[in-house]
Amino acid sequence: MKTSPKEYILEKWLWTDADFEQMGWHDSHIHAVAFLPEQFEVAFDIDYILQWVQPAEDKYYRFWVAPATLVFENIHDLKFDIEPFEAVEIADLHKDNPQRPINAEYIGRDTDWQWRIETHQGDITLRAIGYKQYFRRQPLFGRLQSLDLATRGGFSFSREHERVPPTV
Repeated sequence: MKTSPKEYILEKWLWTDADFEQMGWHDSHIHAVAFLPEQFEVAFDIDYILQWVQPAEDKYYRFWVAPATLVFENIHDLKFDIEPFEAVEIADLHKDNPQRPINAEYIGRDTDWQWRIETHQGDITLRAIGYKQYFRRQPLFGRLQSLDLATRGGFSFSREHERVPPTV
């Protein structure tokens, strides 16, 4: 990822569980959840904070934030234990307890994990073989850790990024 005070260029539009150690979801907002039982998936519409910018003269942090769709694959044992108030914000994402999936031969994967989305409002847990996180647009720079609905384009579970014509 390349960043400057005026621009942040995504290194790639799609991140996966292979990138887990490089990623962090702290204070990322969850705007909506979609249950996709036919695909054995659950999708989260989030604002992902790509970078916290330390204040120079200003005493407040600023943030590079982009709307993203986080999709967990081949899920089961999904449980929500949250009490949302005004928003649901991720504190951290954990994975542990690897096991062989019950349908390993069919899906061609040897391991599924216990995932825990720790939020400030409670936990969401599930078993899944992994995730894919699709960024839907280049990050925006601002004072807030989330984008308003108009700026982010409303609620979305799209796995496509905006097509921006090249600048001349």
